[in-house]
Amino acid sequence: MTHTGHDGAVVTCEPPFPPLAPGDDLLAHVARERTVGVLLVRLGGHAAGVFAGRRLVASKTGARLVHGRHRAGGSSSGRFARRRAGQARVALQAAAGVAVHVLRAPAERGELEAVVLGGDRAALTTVLEDPRLAAVRALAAERVLDVPDPRRAVLEASPDRFLATIVRIPPSRSSI
Repeated sequence: MTHTGHDGAVVTCEPPFPPLAPGDDLLAHVARERTVGVLLVRLGGHAAGVFAGRRLVASKTGARLVHGRHRAGGSSSGRFARRRAGQARVALQAAAGVAVHVLRAPAERGELEAVVLGGDRAALTTVLEDPRLAAVRALAAERVLDVPDPRRAVLEASPDRFLATIVRIPPSRSSI
């Protein structure tokens, strides 16, 4: 949504959980308390939680070992790549299990207004392909948070990020 000030300055605001209802005030929309699910996934770590406003009411986090990429070639590189792929598969299955445990029931009961995603997009896509997460997938917000390793502290701090309104100021068009 675009706003023009009294002096002609223009800003574009992207509020959390669009769209705004017609005639809805931006500040009232942003300040409204919501029940939101959060799913953070990166290879090797995951966190899921339910927030009532800014208060975390349910959560579960976990981590699985996924080795980094092998840079050297040679005869063992294929074996290493297969082992890493297996570790990644197990880690993403664990993340899906946590998402089912924490988010599926409130999503299916209609208790969540949205689900905020964060982390690695490819990992999130793989986790959300789980058929048990259809209701969670349907509530996923467009904005994906860029988060570090998903731990409990990162999950607890996520309301600061998913409740933020992004304000964009276009470059000035001054003539020289």
